Amino acid sequence: MVEEGASGGGVAAGEALARYAEAFCEDRDGFAAARERLHGEIGGEALVDAAGVLAIFNAVVRIADATGIPLEEQKAEMSADFRGALGIDDYPAAAGKV
Repeated sequence: MVEEGASGGGVAAGEALARYAEAFCEDRDGFAAARERLHGEIGGEALVDAAGVLAIFNAVVRIADATGIPLEEQKAEMSADFRGALGIDDYPAAAGKV
């Protein structure tokens, strides 16, 4: 979960972008508020771009999961520390439960 007052990683409107993406994936009830906040920070045209990125990322991940594309061993080793820190290994797809 994105913490209130987070820096946003140095990206303009980064915190609002992170909340928007997080709400899409995990908090459908809070999605409208996150979208409105982001719209207020970046405007309508940039919000359309953000929605497009969110949609294509969601689609590509689902396609990869559905086809069973495994994470290459070298990439698994290189990313082990941050996958654990981010909780990625806890997702059902990472555990082979999907």
